[in-house]
Amino acid sequence: MNAPILPHNAAEGLCALSATQTVDLLKKREVSPLDVVDAAIARIEAVDPVVNALPQRRFEAARKAARDFPKPDDDALAMPGYLAGLPIAVKDYNDLAGVATTYGSPIFKDNVAAASDLTVANLERRGAIPLAKSNVPEFAGANTFNTVFGATRIPWNPGLTVGGSSGGSAAALASGMVWLATGNDLGGSLRIPASYCSIVGMRPSVGRVPRPVSPIPYDPLWVEGPMGRTVADVALMLDAQAHFDARDPLSWPRPAVPFADAVRRPRAPRRVGFSPDLGIGKVEAQVARICERAALQFGASGAQVDDGCPDFAGGFEAFQTLRANLVAAVRGPLLDTARDRICPEIIWNIEKGLQQSGADVARAERLRGELFNRVSAFFGSYDMLACPTVAVAPFPVEQRYPTEIDGSALDSYIDWMYLTFVLTLTGCPVISIPAGFTDDGRPVGLQLVGRPRGDFELLGAAQWLETALNVPASMPRAVA
Repeated sequence: MNAPILPHNAAEGLCALSATQTVDLLKKREVSPLDVVDAAIARIEAVDPVVNALPQRRFEAARKAARDFPKPDDDALAMPGYLAGLPIAVKDYNDLAGVATTYGSPIFKDNVAAASDLTVANLERRGAIPLAKSNVPEFAGANTFNTVFGATRIPWNPGLTVGGSSGGSAAALASGMVWLATGNDLGGSLRIPASYCSIVGMRPSVGRVPRPVSPIPYDPLWVEGPMGRTVADVALMLDAQAHFDARDPLSWPRPAVPFADAVRRPRAPRRVGFSPDLGIGKVEAQVARICERAALQFGASGAQVDDGCPDFAGGFEAFQTLRANLVAAVRGPLLDTARDRICPEIIWNIEKGLQQSGADVARAERLRGELFNRVSAFFGSYDMLACPTVAVAPFPVEQRYPTEIDGSALDSYIDWMYLTFVLTLTGCPVISIPAGFTDDGRPVGLQLVGRPRGDFELLGAAQWLETALNVPASMPRAVA
């Protein structure tokens, strides 16, 4: 995917560049951090009234950080993932010093963070300048709207949702307001908005990126990860994010070979399994066709592409149970103090978690273990699994969530996300890349799933396919 084509003035010309191109200019001192910050601010002021992606801004603090940005020495310039003064967006689930972490909830609208969390602080140490916070659903969800800041819209068609929960981050990237953005992913929050905005979002292997201090630090379902306009940009950000931090007991050391090397020398997999529905649900017909056509491009490299797929039986039940358990653990106390200020979907999820028995959770853990073992066996014969990112194309922003897919009714407010959440259970790295557009211009993403801890190989394959697909990335009409 090429960088979006923006109108030709100086500020928007910078915004049209990829993150990797912009960082190269910053490293060579052909542009200054202040030049780039000012270009981003101009772009935000011009287009964010349309998409509402970045409701909390710290422009003057970013300008000061840019003016004071130290001249990098040779060690910094050689550091994998060094960002050299690049402005980024920070998702509103992450703490950014001096800015409210609202979680999209009126309960926390005045919850100003005293310090940046370890995810954001690490990116700052690697040369990022946080410019604004991106909009999110309330607490967790996959349609980015809330009663604090309103709804975020895809820049391709402002009548449609960006998905979520990293929806503001994805919309800001797609509309050229920032070059990189933080995101996190429980059931698809890095991947769904990437699909709906025609950008790239990667859920890394569990532990690849250390997470902020948490009341449930051993939970393996949610991860922090990178979002960018291209696979190379995502690799750059992952190099900036990946390291060991003792505050996250699941984190592991930075790799010896930077992820950027994977995209410099991309390699297609030898054998790919493609499934339109992972054998467990419905998918809109046009979405399935677009994604199958994209996956078949691997055949041009000599790869075998067939319908191989692990058995994902039990995935719905396992994820629903484990997610409810997590939501209840983190947000359960709010029912006693602020029930009337919580959206109904989250109340349902908390109550489900509180009402589950130990036997329910034990069964979910067994189902997850069985699923992982089947996926592990699949990767004994296959290098990669491919499927659509989302079963439905972007839907109206006023619709809280889809209630059916191709006429088949759904049981809960997250069932339409099943193609992402059952892959969460595997712990494998997953990336969503643009696959194309529906006949009426709605973006569609393709998920690529790598072997356990196969982040490097996954990025290389994603880069190969991105180049082969060459999905047009002209600036969305709504914000051009």
